[in-house]
Amino acid sequence: MSQLSTLIPKVSRSSNAIPPQPSAIMEFVKNLKARRRQDYRYHLDYRTRCLTEILRADSVIYAYLIEKRGFHPPTAEMYGVAVDANTEFFSSIAYPAVAELGLRVNKLGKSSVTYEVGIFERGVEEVKAVSQCVHVFVERSTGRPSPDGMSITLRGALENLVAEKRAVKL
Repeated sequence: MSQLSTLIPKVSRSSNAIPPQPSAIMEFVKNLKARRRQDYRYHLDYRTRCLTEILRADSVIYAYLIEKRGFHPPTAEMYGVAVDANTEFFSSIAYPAVAELGLRVNKLGKSSVTYEVGIFERGVEEVKAVSQCVHVFVERSTGRPSPDGMSITLRGALENLVAEKRAVKL
């Protein structure tokens, strides 16, 4: 579930749920727009033709796991299935600009991980977009999460990306 969607209650026809205050949503987006490169633990340069081309968070996630941890997605015992993704756009990037992608882990569960990708333009300080992706790691043999969760090696690689515990209360 996305961070923004946690602010918006599931409303059914019979529900009397009160939607979040606009100020809470505005504060959430303001906090995303305040992201800086140093808020991310791993960085990847990416030449792009347009901003939407780089919004596949899998690119930077797997670049990190392959480059830094020797992960091989086609043969690994476990692989990540994207179960949720969303992006907040703030401004654009266009070719021939180089995008700098920052990667961090906002939540690390037993078999799931919530990533955040900050998208910056080289030489420009402000964040252009913030994307979030949730992977559930499943066993290749069953296509289901392991009862024991993700492997120790995979968990160790992801723990290195966990963001500081500075969550904003909404």
